[in-house]
Amino acid sequence: MQFLATFQSADFVDTVVSLVSAFVLGTLIGAERQYRQRTAGLRTNVLVAVGAAAFVDLAMHLSGPDGGVRVIAYVVSGIGFLGAGVIMKQGMDVRGLNTAATLWASAAVGSCAGADMVAQAVVLTVFIIAGNTLLRPLVNAINRIPLDEKASEATYYFKLAVTTEALPAMRDRLVEKLEAANYPVADVNVVETGDDLLEIVATLVATAVDPNELNAVVVDLQRQPGVRHATWEVSTTD
Repeated sequence: MQFLATFQSADFVDTVVSLVSAFVLGTLIGAERQYRQRTAGLRTNVLVAVGAAAFVDLAMHLSGPDGGVRVIAYVVSGIGFLGAGVIMKQGMDVRGLNTAATLWASAAVGSCAGADMVAQAVVLTVFIIAGNTLLRPLVNAINRIPLDEKASEATYYFKLAVTTEALPAMRDRLVEKLEAANYPVADVNVVETGDDLLEIVATLVATAVDPNELNAVVVDLQRQPGVRHATWEVSTTD
């Protein structure tokens, strides 16, 4: 049998150590994700780490370090497609980026284990878990800081709810008022909201704004006939 002729106990033990290391470290990363009820939890992170370790270990045994490097390059790109599957866009919010990044990092842990760099894989695991846990209070503290519209460059949306009859005139007036206030408009969309009302959504060119200037535009437009509501909002998700 070819298996008996090619079987090497030392190589087998080396493979077992790589896979066990990837399994244990992937479990540590995935347990934190599972605890927080993320899309990619315990099993996904374990499978990503073990799979990456298996591919790299196989390449190392067949072609040596050069083969391992080539496989690692494919692992990096392949995990990118897997991570894209957990990213969801809901309106202006994008969710799942951190989960996708964690999967990418789990693949890096598995690749280290498969390349017999177990110590490096352990250190990388510590950094991944620390990034997902120890940095959380800092992120929450930063998010509680009020946004300074005058200093923060972001994307702003000006929304105007109007009647069907007032749509053409108010769309032009909205653009004129914003540009007169030195806020150029990048795009204008019209959305049906029901009750015979249409919503004009003007996307401003990404910039910093003075809230008082946009509020002045709101006050002016709300006085126009056919306008039911005017407001503006900011998005910093980009």
